Amino acid sequence: MDKPYRMVGQSQALKYVLFKAEQVASTDAPVLILGEKGVGKEHVARVVHAASGRKECPFVKLNCAALPAHLVEAELFGREPGAFADMRASRTGRLELSQQGTLFLDEVEKLPAALQSRLLRVMESGEFERQGGARTFKVNVRVISATNLDLKTEVERGHFRADLWHRLNVYPITIPPLRRRQEDIPLLVDFFVSRFNRQAGKSVRFVPPDTLRALRDYDWPGNVRELAHVIERAVLATPGAELCLAERLGAASAGAEHPAPECLSK
Repeated sequence: MDKPYRMVGQSQALKYVLFKAEQVASTDAPVLILGEKGVGKEHVARVVHAASGRKECPFVKLNCAALPAHLVEAELFGREPGAFADMRASRTGRLELSQQGTLFLDEVEKLPAALQSRLLRVMESGEFERQGGARTFKVNVRVISATNLDLKTEVERGHFRADLWHRLNVYPITIPPLRRRQEDIPLLVDFFVSRFNRQAGKSVRFVPPDTLRALRDYDWPGNVRELAHVIERAVLATPGAELCLAERLGAASAGAEHPAPECLSK
């Protein structure tokens, strides 16, 4: 059973995301989660799963961009002996592993064109064949997908099937970027400081007003993921109880060398 998931924040924008997640959770409708990289699309998918009738069953994820195209088929659908020259045993794919549960397809726009029709078939009939096999399998899964692109534009460019987009897009949820919900930043900072204190055995207890102001004023192109990394580095670098940023904001992503913050130079 997956642990309960919660989103940290109190902004109206986040509350609306959670309202939509709760509204659709009790159904089996496909959900398409939209938003920039780092906003927490997988986290919202887990919120939907944890509030659904499938919460006792697996939550299985596949990042469609994380594998070469020729391996995505085997990962998603599984494969039979003989699919490759050195393949002597069958392999269960993510679809079968998510039986009765939720399959989360991240960066779904990267799903190879040859597999898009097969995914559509699964969503419409629950049927598929493993790679290299003729036997038809049947699954009952809820599909949640995510993308940081405009899939409608990808359809118009011929990069994505229109019928699959319509099937995935039954219930879209858009997560706003962190720069549009700055009131959530103090709560997220406290959350990440506590988490990384525990992980690193540190005792950071105070975030100076100037530091918090800098964190709120930064535009966070990497969103919540970037904030988490910044706070983790800060906690690791802080020698005492007062949080000290390990670098100037944006320095790590820019790849440039910057002087150490004054609090580390004392």
